[in-house]
Amino acid sequence: MKKNIELKLLLKKTKPTSMRILVYEFLEQQQIALSLTEIENHFYNADRVTIYRTLKTFEKKGIVHSIQENTVTKYILCNVDCNEKTHNDWHLHFYCTICKQTTCKDDFLIPKNVTSAYKIDKIKLFGTGICENCIKEGQ
Repeated sequence: MKKNIELKLLLKKTKPTSMRILVYEFLEQQQIALSLTEIENHFYNADRVTIYRTLKTFEKKGIVHSIQENTVTKYILCNVDCNEKTHNDWHLHFYCTICKQTTCKDDFLIPKNVTSAYKIDKIKLFGTGICENCIKEGQ
């Protein structure tokens, strides 16, 4: 698995350091977006600044995208077609008010070519409500 992650990082022109491999491996196992603190809590002896720099490098290289949730930034792995120049993050970010988790909803896409009169580089679409899992549990 480590070699697979190293290759993924190299394909994104990112040096596969030990911390980058560990952070990538951890994020790859997640289904939800996580804050710096949540990621840091997983790595007991790691330096917060190192984790933050790793996430910022990943964001710059198109490995993760960030989601601004009120005053907290959360991170989740990008799709494979993101790169240094373009984040293909044209979907809904959804925050569940019951389980308090933020997820990407790839089935709710924003059209990339809204109009030819201007070029949109980034759209942030954020929704709140109750996720499908919490709705099922409530029935």
